[in-house]
Amino acid sequence: MLDGAKAFSSFSTSDPDEAKRFYGETLGFEVSEIDMPGLVALHVGGGTDTLIYPKGDDHQPASFTVLNFPVKDIDAAVDELSQRGIEFARYQGFEQDEKGIARANGGGPSIAWFRDPAGNVLSVLEID
Repeated sequence: MLDGAKAFSSFSTSDPDEAKRFYGETLGFEVSEIDMPGLVALHVGGGTDTLIYPKGDDHQPASFTVLNFPVKDIDAAVDELSQRGIEFARYQGFEQDEKGIARANGGGPSIAWFRDPAGNVLSVLEID
């Protein structure tokens, strides 16, 4: 029944204009507004869009990673994002280096987390 459906993800923001600036200008993605006020489409690679919708004062940032961005060179990605003003999160239970990267230790890819202006968790992770 749903096997042919083109699924997409979505998450909320407290400020659609700020989200549009952050994802479009800071991260460099194509973003567009949708027919309904406050809805923002984030156009990511692979042809799948992510919907960002307003929740205003009711917004609660996701406590989990809402978007993972695979990169070939995590050091280069973290350096470039840092130059754009991104601060990387530090979490207990993960050994992270001075850049905030949790290096792969046989249990998964190297990963670094950061937050969007609404507090949602995003990551870059190294994939060959």
